[in-house]
Amino acid sequence: MKNIVKVAAIQSRPLNQLEANLNQIQKLLVEASRQQARIAVLPENFAYYGQQDLQSIGFQEALDSGPVRQFLSEQAQRLKLWIIGGTVPLGDKRSKPVARSLVYDPCGQCINHYDKIHLFDADVHSENNQQAYRESDSYSYGTAIKTVKTDFCKLGMSVCYDLRFAALYHHLRVAGSQVVTVPAAFTAITGRDHWQLLLRARAVENQFFMIGANLVDRTSSSRGLWGGSAIIDPWGTVIAKIDDDIGVVSADINLNMIDDIRTRMPVHNHGRLMFKN
Repeated sequence: MKNIVKVAAIQSRPLNQLEANLNQIQKLLVEASRQQARIAVLPENFAYYGQQDLQSIGFQEALDSGPVRQFLSEQAQRLKLWIIGGTVPLGDKRSKPVARSLVYDPCGQCINHYDKIHLFDADVHSENNQQAYRESDSYSYGTAIKTVKTDFCKLGMSVCYDLRFAALYHHLRVAGSQVVTVPAAFTAITGRDHWQLLLRARAVENQFFMIGANLVDRTSSSRGLWGGSAIIDPWGTVIAKIDDDIGVVSADINLNMIDDIRTRMPVHNHGRLMFKN
């Protein structure tokens, strides 16, 4: 029996105003719906990338009436989509916000969320460019591993820099994840060499589907963003991708493939070493 669902990764370019970002995302969600996707994944920080006052934004978005939360709810309901809402800063006035990935069902209800566990504190450089990133200066660390049961499959949740930490994806596999979402704002410097490589590695190690939805702006003079959003199957094959354009990449994924590969190659029954918490 076929067990197929169409999923989509949305790739957007950060703009200067919230309204402009949301208008861009709305058009891309409509396109995902036109392509008959049932689950759509947005990039990390798709609404507020580059904004400085994240604590005030986080306080505003902590309310149900927060502009991005309202937008996601309305789009999910209008388009009858499951939407994994990238990340949105959420918090209060007393502490740094978390980078929260919100999950909306086709009724427009926020049914679960994941707070980014691994924050990007790193210096990245190429021959002509060097950038220092200190996410922990602006965000608080998430602590909980999250999975979500949709109408079609069990989703595991992660964000961007999480990709470099295999133990998280091991836990998501143990928790029964069939598809794992990766909203991201991967840098142009690291993304060129590591973005798709890491998506494929996590898919192969854990024998599940990966959906990576990235921001794009490779030619930015300040902080370039790689793009390259992709959907990867449990064998590590890139079944759909987009390069450095704004757009939607979608694919039919056959969930039966997971059981088939895990039966023929039961690597998780063969482990001799365990990840430590």
